[in-house]
Amino acid sequence: MYWIPFTTDTQLAQINANVGYSIVFKHSTRCSISTMAKKKFELDWDDLPPQTQLYFLDLLSYRSLSGIIANAFSVQHQSPQVLLIKKGECVLEQSHGDISVEEINEVIEKTNV
Repeated sequence: MYWIPFTTDTQLAQINANVGYSIVFKHSTRCSISTMAKKKFELDWDDLPPQTQLYFLDLLSYRSLSGIIANAFSVQHQSPQVLLIKKGECVLEQSHGDISVEEINEVIEKTNV
């Protein structure tokens, strides 16, 4: 698995067009909680379906994109935050200590019908 840097609002069209799953990980590089959540996520990300697209948003460099994402998927901005997107819809939102690859996989199993 690898991160796709989320750097422009035009990437929303790619995420929305994806028939599989996309994950957007919003991360503040100055926040220790965010750093711990990211490390925990990366330790388990090999358990995700291999075709899952993983987008990484550096909030310090691209803060304005977080608002665009929040609007597009009707979620409140948080950091750290993970959004699981399927066909343009946010099917799971997690933040802080609730970020869990295990729960993401459970939602994928339920919505992958």
